[in-house]
Amino acid sequence: MEKEFTELIAQYRYALQKICNTYFYRDPYAEDFMQEIIIRLWKAYPFFRGESSVKTWLYRVAINTSIDIIRKRSLSPRFLGLSPKDYDRPPGNDGTDNDYADKMRHAVNRLSDNDKALVIMYLDEFSYQEIAGVTGLSVNHVGVKLNRIRKQLKTLIENGNE
Repeated sequence: MEKEFTELIAQYRYALQKICNTYFYRDPYAEDFMQEIIIRLWKAYPFFRGESSVKTWLYRVAINTSIDIIRKRSLSPRFLGLSPKDYDRPPGNDGTDNDYADKMRHAVNRLSDNDKALVIMYLDEFSYQEIAGVTGLSVNHVGVKLNRIRKQLKTLIENGNE
C-alpha cells in the first residue's frame, strides 16, 4: 500500500502543488500545507473505494483539505497588494505590467474557495461530470458556475483586479 501511495503522490505531485499554490499563494507556510494535504491523503487512502477515479478522489481530498486549513486559520483568500517590486521578472520576460498570466493568477486569487476549485479542475481538463463528482454540484450547475466565473475573471482582468 505504501508503494502504491508513493507512486500516486509522485504522479499527481504537480496537480497537488498547483492546488496548494492556488489556495496559499505567497503564504510562507505553503510547504507545510502541502505536507498536510499529503498526510490527509495518506490517512484517507485506505478508505478509497474506487467509486470515482483516483484523480477525482485526490482532487476532492486536496481541495477540501485546503479549504479546511483556511477556515481553521481564520484566513480568507485575499488579494495581496502589489508593489512595483512584485512585478520584477527574471531575465527573458518583457517586464511589462500587462503580462496576462500574472493578471490571470491575481484574478483567480480573488475568487472564492469553491470557485478556485472549479477553475483548477477546469484548467486540468476535468469534464463537467468529473467536476460535479468532486464538488457535489449537478453537471448543469457546474456549467453555469464556470460560465459566471469566466465572466468574473474577464471583468477582473479588464479592470485591473480592482
